[in-house]
Amino acid sequence: MGKSKQTGNHKSDKKKNISKTWKTKRRTKDLDQIHCDMRPDTAAKLLHQDLDYDVTGCAQHYCLHCARYFVDMKALKDHFKSKVHKKRLKQLREEPYSQAEAERAAGMGSYVAPRAVEVKTQPLDEDMD
Repeated sequence: MGKSKQTGNHKSDKKKNISKTWKTKRRTKDLDQIHCDMRPDTAAKLLHQDLDYDVTGCAQHYCLHCARYFVDMKALKDHFKSKVHKKRLKQLREEPYSQAEAERAAGMGSYVAPRAVEVKTQPLDEDMD
């Protein structure tokens, strides 16, 4: 047995920012950005993209709510049944935070509870199979 390569975990200065790098590595879109993508004109563009060979599944199988591309239609259907997708739908039910709400929280108005937004799973085009 040799000496461990990793020593001094708790007091090492060079390893303090490692958690930040790992957390931002797989960062996805924020909820307010997804709300902007869910508008009908933007959603139509995202769901019917041209072929792009640099993106997974040639950009043909896209989950609008999770902002993820999938290899084929079966993988997309399985994703719609997953806990991750259902959790994201639940998060998107709340209205996105706005500047008006920030001003009310700072004392420039009375509190108004955020509205619930109806979010359903996107329709599938079966002809893409």
